[in-house]
Amino acid sequence: MKSIVETAREDSRLSISVRIADAGGAAEFLPERGPYTAFIPGDEAYTKIPAEKVEAIAKDQEKLKDMIMYHVVQGKLTARELARMEAIRTLQGDHLDIASSSEGVLVNEATIIQPDIECTDGIYHIIDRVLIPRAVNARVTRSV
Repeated sequence: MKSIVETAREDSRLSISVRIADAGGAAEFLPERGPYTAFIPGDEAYTKIPAEKVEAIAKDQEKLKDMIMYHVVQGKLTARELARMEAIRTLQGDHLDIASSSEGVLVNEATIIQPDIECTDGIYHIIDRVLIPRAVNARVTRSV
């Protein structure tokens, strides 16, 4: 078994998220804080937001780190455990809303499309949308 970062690198569905995480230095700051749960957008999730917004975030190291940390929470939580929650605090500091629907577990508006991928330092879930913290979204929207 490998770490979340190593396992995600080997998953072809996560190539964009892996590039963004590498650019933001996720490999350096995430392993120190485990165990944790990551919500990793699949490549198709990036088609749901304007490319210029992604580029604006990627160009700013602080916004990029905030966005990456917004996809990670402390502790190892399965989709079943998440389904019993209403909200959870991210490593970035904001909260994610958690809800269950007929489609599965929702994290903000993102649906977990592949749950419970076990790793040495926690667990990750593949989601169908990119999670952008409100403060980052506001700063990027003003600059785009």
